[in-house]
Amino acid sequence: REVGLPIVHVIRLYSKDGSNVDLCRRKAIENGRQLVIPGSDGAELMDVLKPSPHIRLDSKLLLSGNLQQIGSLEWIMYKPRWGAFYNTKLERHLQNLDVNTVVVCGCNFPNCPRTTIYEASERDYRIVLATDATSVLYDRALQELKNIDVLVMNTDECIAWLGAPSHSPSHSRIQDIQ
Repeated sequence: REVGLPIVHVIRLYSKDGSNVDLCRRKAIENGRQLVIPGSDGAELMDVLKPSPHIRLDSKLLLSGNLQQIGSLEWIMYKPRWGAFYNTKLERHLQNLDVNTVVVCGCNFPNCPRTTIYEASERDYRIVLATDATSVLYDRALQELKNIDVLVMNTDECIAWLGAPSHSPSHSRIQDIQ
């Protein structure tokens, strides 16, 4: 936010009936497990990540595939599966913002962050992984990411890199994807 670059928070929401849940979790939801159900605490973006703690998800808007704007350059987006690009409006949104680089962080690297990284790579985005803002990382994965030219750095390094004029010219915006 401080360097004036766009941010997209990417979230999952599961219908109580399990109709939009990936196969590996569908049975648990159908059997009553309450996991990221719209309106529940677990479905909300953590207050520390929001520009204001009073912001709440608009589940209907998000589940319809639209992005919810929560700041001048900040949005929340629903993704139906592990990758942030799969069956979403993310790529068009990034193109409209003239984004060529994505910064990825998030929960459970082996699933969502890794999938999003490979999807971004397929679309020719430059990619940065914020290591200390990503859970379940392991050494082999970091080497594999470096092999496809992902920049791997901690959040302090990333913040310094984002603020460096050579990395963020006016036509080169950085996008934060979870």
